[in-house]
Amino acid sequence: MRSAQQILADSAVIAVVGASRDPHKAAHQIPAEMQQYGWRIIPVNPIVDELFGEKAYPSLADIPHPVDLVDVFRPAEDAVDVVRQAVAVGAPAVWLQLGIVSAEARRIAEEAGIDYVEDRCLIVDRAAAGLTRLG
Repeated sequence: MRSAQQILADSAVIAVVGASRDPHKAAHQIPAEMQQYGWRIIPVNPIVDELFGEKAYPSLADIPHPVDLVDVFRPAEDAVDVVRQAVAVGAPAVWLQLGIVSAEARRIAEEAGIDYVEDRCLIVDRAAAGLTRLG
């Protein structure tokens, strides 16, 4: 299994499940910051058409191209279903944001052989590793 920093270094396209249009929420601020550092952010939110200048999709299955990482901003009880969806679409890694922990989601990811991170923040790990995808 790859480290959190290695997952970020290897990822170019991040699907963000639970991305928020509210600029005061972490589910908006964190994906926006990752985008500023060069990652392509694909918002997954069934109630918006577009976020971060990208088309939003109602579910992971609706995204018409592969993603490198599924970042989850949903309550822990929803994480199990999100990880199942990530496995179904062939995502190589899932990341549950800070404060989100699920033993069942971890088990599903491990059984599917995909990388799994929980209770960590993308921007903290990005900054700690000094990572950027800018040219």
